[in-house]
Amino acid sequence: MNPCADRTHRKTIDRRQATKLMAATGLAMSGWTGCRADSDRHLTNAEVLVVNGTMVTAAATRTGDLRIEGERIVEIGDELQPHTPSATVIDASGKLITPGGVDPHVHLSKPWVDDFVSGSMAALAGGVTSLGHMVFPARDQSITRTMEEVGQRVQRTAIADVFLHAVALSPGDVGIADLKQLADSGHTSVKFFMVAREFANSLAAVDELIRGAGRLGMMSLMHAEAKAVLDSAIEQLKRSGQTSLRYYAASRPVEAEIQATRHAIDICRNTGSPIYLVHLSSGEALRLCHQARDAGLPVFVETRPMYLHLTDEVLATPTGPLFVGMPPLRKQVDVDALWKGMAKGTIQTLATDHAPWTREQKMDAAQTIETPNGGVNNLQVMLPMLMSEGVRTNRITLQQFVQLTSTHAAKLFGLYPQKGEIAVGSDADLVVWDTSAARVVDGSQGYSKAGYSIYDGTTVTGWPTHTIRRGRIVYQDGSIAERPGHGKLLLRRPQSRSGPNI
Repeated sequence: MNPCADRTHRKTIDRRQATKLMAATGLAMSGWTGCRADSDRHLTNAEVLVVNGTMVTAAATRTGDLRIEGERIVEIGDELQPHTPSATVIDASGKLITPGGVDPHVHLSKPWVDDFVSGSMAALAGGVTSLGHMVFPARDQSITRTMEEVGQRVQRTAIADVFLHAVALSPGDVGIADLKQLADSGHTSVKFFMVAREFANSLAAVDELIRGAGRLGMMSLMHAEAKAVLDSAIEQLKRSGQTSLRYYAASRPVEAEIQATRHAIDICRNTGSPIYLVHLSSGEALRLCHQARDAGLPVFVETRPMYLHLTDEVLATPTGPLFVGMPPLRKQVDVDALWKGMAKGTIQTLATDHAPWTREQKMDAAQTIETPNGGVNNLQVMLPMLMSEGVRTNRITLQQFVQLTSTHAAKLFGLYPQKGEIAVGSDADLVVWDTSAARVVDGSQGYSKAGYSIYDGTTVTGWPTHTIRRGRIVYQDGSIAERPGHGKLLLRRPQSRSGPNI
């Protein structure tokens, strides 16, 4: 039985239909991306018109039409007419059109359960067209060689477009020569784990690497938690026998983030190189970043959805392990501070830090505060939840929505104006939104292999009807319509030493 054989009434099938067919045929869900008609015409989209929509960019809003030819936007205007009889026309009357989301922080490799296929599908269904994947150095292999291999895997299997961040767990993982080779190859970012013991033991070497990265036009990403503070907190909990994940928040106190953020800002000041703080979770750390930016330092801030929609109270519930991330969930006062930071522009990007496990893995009773399966599934619902909980409640504007989810990340990581913009010449990465559509989140019906969502049962209003990636309609009304290998490895140009002006 061929699950793609029935093409009489549909060109794509949704996940629920696919799951039943895969069970009957023995095919693996991880390899499925939807069925396509015998002709790829509806995907190739030599010409696509999106008409009567309200186009929203980081700077403006206008109603009108846009024309796509090949991979690019070629015309924006009013009452545009098709140039060819085969043109696809999308009527966006009463709908919003935003640039495709740029999520600069995802994990789509082991030990987490998603890969470039399932992660791409979840992203595209949620309006995200470009993903920034973290590449950890493989054992006994240079980071440059690992980046080459992961880049090849992107080209074979991704559906969304992907750019890569090199990860340095210790200064020994990467040298200045490696950074230059990475930058010359179009990989202009490197991530440092301040929580790693090697970081604390090699401060001078880390400073030199970050100074060198800045000179090469690279962005340094910082996981800001202080190892000494975490060690002290964990040791105290162990002496009290409090090692279950019920005590997870206490094992990674906010003081660890505050101290590391202060240190990261000092590095930025001393080296003159831009830094990007990933998954910032607390109001006090954000205040330090705000002060640094007021002083003219190139300090940029990312937060993630779970810190906007949840507090640490859920960690004390029977399903608390499902909500474990690094850093942990914080207090309501921190949630409020982060929303205000997005509205004021103190936070530049919202990113998922998508690092999914199955429910069984998250609830494994063998986990302790030292060995948690940290990370959650976020890709498919990040943008809809921000639209629902941010724009519809007037916490942020539509322009700020676009800045946080697309334009700022494109600028920070050397992709703008190819990505993150609706303009003639930009990639035709677009999302058409029905802002009145209401759905209840059900992770079991999502594309992530996690099979659940920490937001299950939440009613969200505002969902994509179409996602267009480089001119191809890759998601439409609940179905993915693209195969692995059609995503693109995004190579990037060096940035200004002071970072982008945002």
